[in-house]
Amino acid sequence: MPFARRILINCLIFFIILLGGSVGFLFIEGPHWSLLDSVYQTMTTISTVGFMEVHPLSSAGRVFTIFLILAGVGFIFYFLARMTEIVVEGTIKDIYGRRKLDKIITHLEGHYIICGYGRIGRTVTQLLKDKPLEVLVIEKDPEYIPLFQEKGIIYLMGEATEEEVLLKAGIERAKGLVAAVSSDADNVYITLTARGLNAKLFILARAAEEASGRKMIRAGADKVVSPYEIGARRMANTILRPTVIDFIELAMHAKNLDLAMEEIAVQEGSQLHDITLQEANIRKDYNLIVVAIKKKSGEMIFNPYSQTKIHLGDTLVVLGDRENLSLLEKKLGVS
Repeated sequence: MPFARRILINCLIFFIILLGGSVGFLFIEGPHWSLLDSVYQTMTTISTVGFMEVHPLSSAGRVFTIFLILAGVGFIFYFLARMTEIVVEGTIKDIYGRRKLDKIITHLEGHYIICGYGRIGRTVTQLLKDKPLEVLVIEKDPEYIPLFQEKGIIYLMGEATEEEVLLKAGIERAKGLVAAVSSDADNVYITLTARGLNAKLFILARAAEEASGRKMIRAGADKVVSPYEIGARRMANTILRPTVIDFIELAMHAKNLDLAMEEIAVQEGSQLHDITLQEANIRKDYNLIVVAIKKKSGEMIFNPYSQTKIHLGDTLVVLGDRENLSLLEKKLGVS
């Protein structure tokens, strides 16, 4: 049972005992007892303070007081015992959970660090976990802790702008970092600090202002994304090219369809190295379409022809059935 609900139930029981005692004294002792007298007598009885009786008690009143003491004092001791148990249990659980989480973080390698769990960070985290990839979230707001625990998200509480927090997050072993806090200034600082700690780290930064985006690039970001600009372009293209947008949505985001678009890197030892697109037989064997090839130099070849040669370091953008994409990735050893 949640802690807040336990407190609420206990408070309700206490109120019922207090109300029952007050009404009992009023009923038993008669009209010469006021409501305040009855409440005061009940409180001094169940709290075991017992300064004195407000008025001399009748025999029936004394019998009622005995039962009130048993019920009230018994409940008070039970309440204190439960509260102590909850605090101790919660403290032990927190300490154990934190140590377990710290141990997991120390063993992370090749993971992605998400700085900030706002609307952008939350979506990025979920999409990366769905891949699945190892993700660690840095967040300063403790209100997110229950959500992290519920979703099984590895997290670290603290300011992502602080160097020691990034080091604790394993930035030296990380593959990438997403600076997605609400402040552009903080994202610039996170980018600058992260680049200084790991020169090979892929850094993606969120920028609200165009000027901030330029600063993030100078600070060391590999890519800068402006959610507002992307949103505006998408809205305009939904009007200008609705069918194209529908297709992209289906290929990139529709979980209930088998269609998907994926990128496949040509790594060391890959069977695609130094052969033509025709020789790779990707369309024939897997019924997949190679939409584009990004060369190691950064050049992008759209709709490559059959004799286009594939080299080490190239990245293929492939469209087709999710299951066939998985089979191709498995055969090529793509992680």
